Amino acid sequence: MQLRSKKYLEDIRMAVDAISEFTDGKTVGDYDEDHLLRSAVERQFVIIGEALNCLAYEDLPTAERISDYRRIIDFRNVLVHGYDIVDDFVVWDIVAKKLPVLGEEVRELLGE
Repeated sequence: MQLRSKKYLEDIRMAVDAISEFTDGKTVGDYDEDHLLRSAVERQFVIIGEALNCLAYEDLPTAERISDYRRIIDFRNVLVHGYDIVDDFVVWDIVAKKLPVLGEEVRELLGE
């Protein structure tokens, strides 16, 4: 794997860990009511999507090993360009159900 690919994967790993830290012990209600928390989580998702987009551009075979990589990039685009249609409950569902899978996949790729 290319050195730049590992850098992008590490950026993703750090953002996943940050979201996990920010949301640990929180509920969807906490998330819905806390503007600062929502902003922090969304920022980390933007980083994940941008890093994955760069990875796909430079090393598509590695990016393709991440489940739903294209949807993750698309989610970043919604957060940046469609900020007015972001549904906090959808974001929370992604945090709860999809983020752990992404973290495991990225750690596995970094371990190679």
